[in-house]
Amino acid sequence: MNEFKVKGLTCVNCTRELQEEIQKLPQGDTASLSYNTGKLRLESDVDMNKVKKILSSDGAFIEEDYEDGDNHTHDHGWNNWILILSSSTVFFIAAFILEQWINEYISIGLFLAATVLSGYQTFIKGLKNLIKFKFNIETLMTIALIGALSIGEWKEGALVAILFGLNEYLEGLGMQKARKSMEKLLEIAPKEATVIENGEERIVKISLLKENDVVLVRSGEKIPSDGIVKEGKSSVNEAAITGESMPVEKSVTEPVYGGSINNEGVLKVTITKAYEDSSLAKILHLVEEAQETKTPTELFINKFAKYYTPLIMIIAAFVMFVPPLLFNGSWGDWFYQGLAVLIVGCPCALVLASPIAIVSGITKNARNGILIKGGVFLEQLGKISTIAFDKTGTLTKGEPYVEEYIAYDSRFLQLSASIEKSSSHPIAKAVLRKAEGLSLIEPDEINTISGSGIVAKMNGDTYYLGNEAHVSKTTFDEIVKEDLKKYKDRGMTLVILANKEKIFGIMGISDEIREESKEVIQRLSSVGINQTIMLTGDHESTAQKVAKKIGITSYFAGLLPDEKVEKIKEIAQTHKVAMIGDGINDAPALVTADLGIAMGKGTDSAIETADIVLMQNHLTKLPAAIKSAKKVNFIIKLNITLALGLKLIALLLTIPGLLTLWIAILSDMGATILVTLISLTVLYDKE
Repeated sequence: MNEFKVKGLTCVNCTRELQEEIQKLPQGDTASLSYNTGKLRLESDVDMNKVKKILSSDGAFIEEDYEDGDNHTHDHGWNNWILILSSSTVFFIAAFILEQWINEYISIGLFLAATVLSGYQTFIKGLKNLIKFKFNIETLMTIALIGALSIGEWKEGALVAILFGLNEYLEGLGMQKARKSMEKLLEIAPKEATVIENGEERIVKISLLKENDVVLVRSGEKIPSDGIVKEGKSSVNEAAITGESMPVEKSVTEPVYGGSINNEGVLKVTITKAYEDSSLAKILHLVEEAQETKTPTELFINKFAKYYTPLIMIIAAFVMFVPPLLFNGSWGDWFYQGLAVLIVGCPCALVLASPIAIVSGITKNARNGILIKGGVFLEQLGKISTIAFDKTGTLTKGEPYVEEYIAYDSRFLQLSASIEKSSSHPIAKAVLRKAEGLSLIEPDEINTISGSGIVAKMNGDTYYLGNEAHVSKTTFDEIVKEDLKKYKDRGMTLVILANKEKIFGIMGISDEIREESKEVIQRLSSVGINQTIMLTGDHESTAQKVAKKIGITSYFAGLLPDEKVEKIKEIAQTHKVAMIGDGINDAPALVTADLGIAMGKGTDSAIETADIVLMQNHLTKLPAAIKSAKKVNFIIKLNITLALGLKLIALLLTIPGLLTLWIAILSDMGATILVTLISLTVLYDKE
């Protein structure tokens, strides 16, 4: 499928109509044209000449080389609009002043000049639409202009044309602001890479990078794709991926993301993923796709707008003809009122009620490292009342640490670490971290007994390091028994060191709770999440301990993956529930929940199946994402209320005959400007 950049799209409604026309072409049924992104996607065998002709019927065109010409064309277009509207306004003011002192025909000429300058594009589109019996915004405005000029309302006709032109300009500017914010996000993608091959450097396009290529990344340069540090040490800014501003220290064998910036020093990186498979490429692709998904609210508004415009024309005809025919009203007065109704009926503000807010919300969260895969999921996030968490790797770090230890012999830590130092087991690493700084002894002999522990010989003595069963041949006195029970009751995994005569000490091993978990749970409550639930495969005592420490509302322990799914289904019957997890065993539950949220450094399957991805690999920014989603939902409702409310007030003015053309256009323009400005506040909401 080919992709093109389209310029000159004037409104959501017009874009939808252009898409429908293109879809009628042979092989064009899968074509999509997005007002939000300005992108056209269609099959390669669609007749491009016919596509261009359809686009040109509404003043839109394909930017052939938009990577180079985009900004220039855009600026030129806006400058033209400013020039046209400025000239029209000068003519209007001159005519308004001169009609008092000079021949009225001169002022009429100036009013007509102002009308033609600012309204000719709308007028031509509207005439074409009338011929085709296609009723949209341009059709309404064209009929209103013809009507105003036919009854000699030169001044008001000119004002209608200027204000409608200004309205179109501001509407386009508002959407452009949201698009620009998105384009700025997309600019973070690196363009080239320095590949080292046979000791020589060469610059290649990012698309030509292959797995196992070695690239050189100098200070200030972007890392071209996901990889592993082969040589060098530096701090790396990963904000493009995770939204985190603090640099992360990287050294040999550590992973790096494509798109992150090398702050100082020189790194040699072995590429592990071709650019199109990298984290950054996936993020940018998903963010672009996210803009084009329609929320239920947007789908309803678009469908409503399709029937709304013809309905307004019927109401206008009723206002024009019924009072004069049935109630002896003045034909001139009621014809004028009918024209005003046509202008009030423009659905500009209504169709803009949702898209700018949605694009702004997706963009803002993407900048913060929260990848929302579509407007529908952003809307859903704002409706969530319950969040279910997997424990390991989500609320906890997913790696063991020594929470506490009791030493009955001063050599306990030194001996334990000496025995564990050659092991790669996660618990061994936890023991070594605890014994950091101590001088270690080289064991004479090491034997690992799977699932139980280690038998080691040092300095002529035999030591047993492992679980309770592993040291069962050693006698436990009452103090040791009490200490063991205390640690067990607190949900800790036990590591005991003993020889045949005595116990040297006990370690209580736990999965370390993330530093931010407790604060996040508190903040979630403040943004309207009434219930937090932990689902875990761990045993009851461990689950209870974690839940109590971080303030989780309720928990369910000892769950297998299919039991997590059943629990989510049960919760979803009474609550809007989101599930957050990071492992492959969480993927079924993520799909089952109303909303699936994955931790960014979790497994690919969890990320692929989730609706939202937290690229930072922690929960800190989740409350802010929920807050912004709720704000977007509120803004959309407010926009719809404003758009319809202002129009209703203006329409009610027809009853006493007080509605004028300039009041009508001001009510329509006012609603559009308000809707646009309110939607853009999503981008500037600072947490």
